[in-house]
Amino acid sequence: MEGTEIRNQTDPDQSMPGQDTRESSTQTDCRLQGHGPRLSKVNLFTLLSLWMELFPQEQPEEDEPSEIRRVGLVVVQDSKVVGLHCSGPELHAGQAAIIQHGASLADCHLYFSRRPCATCLKMIVNAGVSQISFWPGDPEVSMLRSSSANTSSPQNPPRSIPEEAALDAVAAEKLKSNSRPHICVLLQPPAPGLAQFVYETSRDCDFMERMKDDDPGLNTEELFNRERTRHLKDFSSQLLVRTSLQHREILTHMGLEDFCVEPHFSNLRSNMTELVEVLAAVAAGLPQQHYGFYREQHLAPEPSVASLQTPHEGLSQEVVRHCIIQARLLAYRTEDPKVGVGAVIWAKGASAGSDGTGCLYLVGCGYNAYPAGSQYAEYPQMDNKQKDRQRRKYRYIVHAEQNALTFRTRHIKPDEHTMLFVTKCPCDECVPLIRGAGITHIYTSDQDRDKDKGEISYLRFSSLKDTSKFIWQRSPSASSHHTNGFGAKHGRSEEQESHSNKKLCTHRSDMSPVS
Repeated sequence: MEGTEIRNQTDPDQSMPGQDTRESSTQTDCRLQGHGPRLSKVNLFTLLSLWMELFPQEQPEEDEPSEIRRVGLVVVQDSKVVGLHCSGPELHAGQAAIIQHGASLADCHLYFSRRPCATCLKMIVNAGVSQISFWPGDPEVSMLRSSSANTSSPQNPPRSIPEEAALDAVAAEKLKSNSRPHICVLLQPPAPGLAQFVYETSRDCDFMERMKDDDPGLNTEELFNRERTRHLKDFSSQLLVRTSLQHREILTHMGLEDFCVEPHFSNLRSNMTELVEVLAAVAAGLPQQHYGFYREQHLAPEPSVASLQTPHEGLSQEVVRHCIIQARLLAYRTEDPKVGVGAVIWAKGASAGSDGTGCLYLVGCGYNAYPAGSQYAEYPQMDNKQKDRQRRKYRYIVHAEQNALTFRTRHIKPDEHTMLFVTKCPCDECVPLIRGAGITHIYTSDQDRDKDKGEISYLRFSSLKDTSKFIWQRSPSASSHHTNGFGAKHGRSEEQESHSNKKLCTHRSDMSPVS
């Protein structure tokens, strides 16, 4: 199965395990790689769905584990991400997508972090989507949870799969076999060397470099490895099926018996494990070690949007960090020969939405690449080390912020806060676009601030007005009471702020607030 897409073999129209399927870039038609091994678009969308499942939640989970598991969902149209969703307190991710997108889901591809339940599946199929892909682990109606609740007796032997999960699996299989959309497992083996490349570039990313600059004695490699090990343990328990026996049983009940045959089964588990390792390495690039995104202290004037009629509470460090990691995942699709940059734009509506992201909704996202429809090899790929300026890349690369603004799926509303999360400091070419588009908040690293690198410079970022800038830096002292969002927390006592922080609860221990 190496080099091929893994699909549900019960679908006659899908590729067989030995069939070679090749992928063209989502940005250009080339097949050459950029600055290193790249994430395929299928694996990028899959990783984004897994990461959305882990979106920080303000409402704690119930004490008793529910049979319904949280799900992340990525909505893709014409190879571009138009929606990022996760399960909320009341609605499943699939239901939230129906409410937000409606009939515009027609001909979209949906990537789920688990096979959706039959209730969601029937609505999604009815909306006319083109394809539904899911991560082949424990489904939304869990086949692992609540199994201990099954009573056993000589007349009623214990069941390994809960009855509700088995019934849901039968309904989902019937919907699949009688539906127009392809409902399948799409999973590609990561490119050779990708895991090592992600490890090295995450360990040495701008966020880690800032920590090293602040504390030259800090062993950043040891810190990174510790964070990566912790994330890998947590993500594996959440996203992978622990034993081969359990996994085979789950696949069989989901109608994926063909995946249980060797060597396909071993390849499947290996590919799933490697993608989780990639996710853990990307997340480890932003350690929760007394660092976070804080408003620049030297900015005296508040942005004009601070006078909006409806007050907004600031974003938590957990949510900001989650959005930056979304951008870091996008950066591994880059076509830039040297530097990968990712950008995500979220807006904060006046009221809570229908899914687990609360008031936040996706506006757009992108990564740096050559112009759409062009051939990668046609363009210069050298940086400033090339003396011949005509052979340098900078006049041809479309920046991550530019792609996020160009292919945005929503209009930027002047009465709402619109936030740009980008993995590198915006350059002079992007700053006017950010201002003109109405971006109200930027979350980024400022490692390149005030630098002039010849063909590309970062001199305008410091003078960007009417935009709140939140920079990755050491946490200010508790007495400073700096907010992580939209204005200072004036008039709140330490006890009130402490109580508010305690109310913020996530389902993952690694999402704890940054001190």
